[in-house]
Amino acid sequence: MIYLLNYAISQMGYWVSFLLIPILVEVIVALAHFFMLLYKTWHKKPHQPLSFYPYLTIIIPIYNSERTLYQCIAALAESDYQTDRLQIILANNHTPDQSFDVFQKAQLDFPFLNIQWMNTDAGKARALNSAIYSSSGAYVINIDSDGYLERHALAYLVEAFESDPSISAMTGTILTQKEAIKQTRSWGLRTLQKVEYYEYAQSFLSGRNVESTSNHLFTMAGAFSAFRREVLLETFLYSIDTVGEDTDMTFQVRDRLAGKVVLCPDAQFFIDPIESTRQLYTQRQRWQRGQIEVTQKFSHKRMQIMDFFKDFMVRRMMVDHTFIFPKMIWIFATFVLIYLGYPPKILLISYIIIYLLYVFLTLLNHINVFLLLKPFPEERRFFGRLLPYILLVPLYNFCLSWVRLIGVINTMMVPAAWTVRNQKQEAEAVKAVVRSDVEVLFRKREKK
Repeated sequence: MIYLLNYAISQMGYWVSFLLIPILVEVIVALAHFFMLLYKTWHKKPHQPLSFYPYLTIIIPIYNSERTLYQCIAALAESDYQTDRLQIILANNHTPDQSFDVFQKAQLDFPFLNIQWMNTDAGKARALNSAIYSSSGAYVINIDSDGYLERHALAYLVEAFESDPSISAMTGTILTQKEAIKQTRSWGLRTLQKVEYYEYAQSFLSGRNVESTSNHLFTMAGAFSAFRREVLLETFLYSIDTVGEDTDMTFQVRDRLAGKVVLCPDAQFFIDPIESTRQLYTQRQRWQRGQIEVTQKFSHKRMQIMDFFKDFMVRRMMVDHTFIFPKMIWIFATFVLIYLGYPPKILLISYIIIYLLYVFLTLLNHINVFLLLKPFPEERRFFGRLLPYILLVPLYNFCLSWVRLIGVINTMMVPAAWTVRNQKQEAEAVKAVVRSDVEVLFRKREKK
């Protein structure tokens, strides 16, 4: 076995060294982040009870929220924050369902809550903007209607704001609902949902946690974000020109207003798990488009390769986009390499080595997240049981790399829209283009 390993490494040649360049960059960054989070976890201060409860405005955009809205409001009623210090605005984004009936039921069941219904223009960004102008809290918190807050989340947000006046805005940790995952009947979908839970936990508690340490948070989660009201009113509010309005707001606060944007890791918000691969595909397409649109808007002349280590935007875009291409290209290049004489066994061993390297990086993240979930025993136990899924995470991320690549192409070719094409629609569009091209070729041939 040792002989085969040494032989594989010696025979990999130029092709794998080219592929390892982005991988090694990821390894170096991951190791640095691992030790940084260990230090941060060991020096974490315990939460202190609030001595003062500032007035808060909670904005919930409403669109097809009939199924989930009641649970969202009920979680606010059960919060350990003083409920008489909450203003809850339901911003109706032209919803076609019976969400208003749910609002009326919540008013009857929770008479101690100040819940307001507001009709707004179409579009989530417009709904949020209208509600912001009607807000009266010292802090404005936006949450999606398809999830619910952990009972201590509001207190943890306020504690962070009050203890550090330099914080302008923050986001909380988004996790999928573990109980909903357990109730999923399909084994395949349940597996996908568990990997998605793993992805969210690592993305927020590891990735965004590190980013916020140096005020490099790329995106505040649109599902759960909080602002000092005076800072929010100094922005241009949420952009209606991009599907990435949450990313745009993040850059407005940090780049235009020179504000501090951080993660509050212990403030948790639980959302529905993914319902299908089709939903996952369209969701990540929107995220990809939003990221590119906002980067183009705020990059100016910053996108220089030499700034990789000193500019977080350059680093993020290269890891998320530029480094995708060599990974994708070498999948097709495998057949060329075999044709050129590379032994298939050596190629297979090479890919296994690369795969195991990504498993190792996932394991480092797993350790960090497991330690950070200590204040939440139930979530920690659930996450701990997902350890075997570190074998699937690299494959899951690889598949999403293809979706991101398609998203880059669609951003250049397809007009911006909140609703994007799913896999089936993409396939039909490709077939139509191929059919049209073939017909053109045949016409040209007939003319000759």
